[in-house]
Amino acid sequence: VPIIEEELVRKKKWIDSSEFVDILALSQSAPGILAVNISIVTGYRIRKFTGAVTATLGTVLPSFIIILLIAMFFKQFQDNEVVERIFKGIRPAVIAAPVFKLGKSARITRYNLWIPIAAALLIWLFGFSPIWVVLIAGAGGYLYGNIKRKRGAQ
Repeated sequence: VPIIEEELVRKKKWIDSSEFVDILALSQSAPGILAVNISIVTGYRIRKFTGAVTATLGTVLPSFIIILLIAMFFKQFQDNEVVERIFKGIRPAVIAAPVFKLGKSARITRYNLWIPIAAALLIWLFGFSPIWVVLIAGAGGYLYGNIKRKRGAQ
């Protein structure tokens, strides 16, 4: 999300920050891949139907072509131990990079780091439904905001 915002808002200046927040909210509520949803809405906002189609193809085709090429050649190398180790080594980096970027944009600090860690452990180790974790986190955030607001008013 921060990378998409950087491109659309700061570099290309196709939309402003408040529009991006609205598009992000709309894109998150729609089914499908977030990046594709954002590209559809942004493309439509800029060039209507043609923009939406072009933006969608621009978002989907590069990944599709790369995956298609990998799939075509992977059969030959899938039993190769070196290739298998490379993919196992890449996996943590592919997961960690976006997590750190999102954590930074979500203002995760050493004081509130326990929240995403607790959420991940509840889901992973204890089998909690992510829906319950989101609902509990939302209720906790609401209560925290009310307590903080009441203390500030005193």
